[in-house]
Amino acid sequence: MALFGSSGIRGVIGNKITPELVMSIGSAVGSVHNSVFIGRDTRSSGDMMVSALKAGLMSVGSNVIDGGILPTPTVARNSKGYGCGIMVTASHNPSQYNGVKLWNPDGSPFDEQQSEEIEKAIEGQTWKRRGYESLGREGLEHEAISHHMESILSILQAEGDVVVDCASGPTSLITPVLLRRMGCRVKALNSQIDGHFPGRNPEPLEENLRDLITLVRSKPGSIGIAHDGDGDRVMAIDDSGRYLEGDRLLALFADFLKPKGIVVPINASMVIDELVKGEVHRTRVGDVFVSDAMKKNGLSFGGEPSGTFIFADQTYCPDGIYGAAFLAKMAQEASLADMVDEIPSYPMAQKVYLYEGDRDQISKRLWTEISSLDYERLVSVDGWRAEFESGWLLIRFSGTEPKIRVTAEARDLTYMNCLMDIADNVLERCLR
Repeated sequence: MALFGSSGIRGVIGNKITPELVMSIGSAVGSVHNSVFIGRDTRSSGDMMVSALKAGLMSVGSNVIDGGILPTPTVARNSKGYGCGIMVTASHNPSQYNGVKLWNPDGSPFDEQQSEEIEKAIEGQTWKRRGYESLGREGLEHEAISHHMESILSILQAEGDVVVDCASGPTSLITPVLLRRMGCRVKALNSQIDGHFPGRNPEPLEENLRDLITLVRSKPGSIGIAHDGDGDRVMAIDDSGRYLEGDRLLALFADFLKPKGIVVPINASMVIDELVKGEVHRTRVGDVFVSDAMKKNGLSFGGEPSGTFIFADQTYCPDGIYGAAFLAKMAQEASLADMVDEIPSYPMAQKVYLYEGDRDQISKRLWTEISSLDYERLVSVDGWRAEFESGWLLIRFSGTEPKIRVTAEARDLTYMNCLMDIADNVLERCLR
């Protein structure tokens, strides 16, 4: 699909994302769904985006309920009772980006088939504009955050010191308040609403969280919580002041919850296979694919190393706010650092290769090379994950750029370097 990526439609304002396109998205969605719940993150382009969406939706007769500035999981949860939900966000991308994500009433993201239907409608302009007597109407919803908060408070309580970095996004309106109401002592960082993200880059990587890490280390026994620009992601700093990589956090949740089975993307650590007693389902990279596989297999937990975690008893949307609350509960029961230290950790490396030329031809050469390797198992739902006795190697194309991404993990550093050498040799032959 030309418009939809693995996480909705997203791009730079004034380039890929224009008012005309956004209005067409609204018209296409409104031609299928007669009522839509809308929310947006804090980006300065959000007002323009929402206005264009509303115009498109109401022009084809769809009614719109506007929730205002909200985190993505809040929009997904409040889509229940409507035809669908639309979140205006570019998630962890910089402030010049914006986009839309579409949500089903059960909180799950639109799957590939649904997205294709919307894209075809946009391409064909298949909707019919209504006359003045049958235009859609607009309503407002002021309690969406309250509903989200109360649903979490009804099942989770915790005490302890928590430092929360909200990236100046919409989680500023809920996570610090929620944790205080749960019983935690909270210090908030970057909790002022600002769509330019002045405090830090909205992607919650370690290099963007130096202030949070410093604050956690200055408060012995505290933990840190970091959100991205819209609240579907959560990352953590444990009580030793250590940043927990997404794979470690995913493993921590899995070890604590002990689910009967789990869904993770193809690039997730093999530690998951060791921790989960039931079946490990691997999908394409993207929370839409994790969510869809969880529904199909009736599983309660899934997530990605990017920091998106799905708790199906709450919603099929990645909910970084619920994840933050659950981490606070876990930290009350035991030291996060101690729990993490009990989980196996293996060396992992990543590398990116640029390519030129025809992707399909390169893909055929890669398949020939990879299929000749002496692996134990090959998973090919998204690129090629070759699994060996003591590690695995993944080679996959980027979904948005002319890049090939390589990941390798092994039980020791020597074997991991060996796997990366294999990847180097394969790609050298395929890209020359």
